Amino acid sequence: MMTLDEAAEMQKLIDSGMAWRLEGAVGRAAYAAIEAGYCMLGPEAVKDYWGNIVPSRTDVEPGTVGSQGYFEACWDELEYQATFEYDDEDD
Repeated sequence: MMTLDEAAEMQKLIDSGMAWRLEGAVGRAAYAAIEAGYCMLGPEAVKDYWGNIVPSRTDVEPGTVGSQGYFEACWDELEYQATFEYDDEDD
């Protein structure tokens, strides 16, 4: 699980394209954050270190991994789960 600060920092790396040009562990962590819904793809397609195209958030189908819709749905689910975790603490 990522904190909000970690997700925000990772999103900055993704948005700038740096996540895909740094060492492999950074790109893998960025993709894991995208798959988990903590982050979304960047606003523009970029080339990674190897010359592969990393699509933008609008290049993928709406609601699929990396899109803004997927990101928003995941955050809605995380907030929903956090509500129940918080309610359980009151018991």
